[in-house]
Amino acid sequence: MMGRHAGWIAAAGALVEDYGIPVVTLFPEIEFDKEKFLAAVDAKVKEHGYCTVCVSEGAHWPDGTFLAEQGTRDSFGHAQLGGAAPIVANMIKDALGHKFHWAVADYLQRAARHLASESDVAQAYALGQAAVEKALEGKNSIMPTVVRESSSPYKWSIGEAPLSEVANVEKMMPMDFISEDGFGITDKCKEYLYPLIKGEAYPEYDDNGMPKYVTMKGAAVPKKLAEFDL
Repeated sequence: MMGRHAGWIAAAGALVEDYGIPVVTLFPEIEFDKEKFLAAVDAKVKEHGYCTVCVSEGAHWPDGTFLAEQGTRDSFGHAQLGGAAPIVANMIKDALGHKFHWAVADYLQRAARHLASESDVAQAYALGQAAVEKALEGKNSIMPTVVRESSSPYKWSIGEAPLSEVANVEKMMPMDFISEDGFGITDKCKEYLYPLIKGEAYPEYDDNGMPKYVTMKGAAVPKKLAEFDL
């Protein structure tokens, strides 16, 4: 799952444990301990007969090396990560002998609009609207933000943050969101996550059963900046 240094998406996957599904989660905030991990998986399998492992792409060894590191770098100089899933799956097979199936969510994490929650869609629309409004007001070098006012009932508003404070900066999972054993999430984390996935917001479909996609015009505007080097 996406999350080089922050395990939010992996944490969301762990929510299914509330519904009886055994899960072991690997967070980038926690150094990977092979022996403890294998023991946790084996315990889940012995108790339930199976286990799901949610692996953040940023899962790493104590020396900082990513499980999925493939030796290439992106434009920011960050390590390009390959698939952690097959590495972890084969680790389980070799050590425990369990059968496995691994899958990579890949671009579904960005493009699965049909699974977006009502909260997610409402906030995305509000953020986009705020960005346009602030641009028309002449503001720049800022990013609209979602400000949580309360979790129960869930209330939020739109704020703003200077780009200098958010560009190339990651918001990590608080350690009190991760269970003591390092493989699960706490009630405090669930209190934060559940409001974000509540409500359904299915896209509209046409008579052929296809989603009604919006086609952007992509009309170019004249350049406002002179040529420059990065």
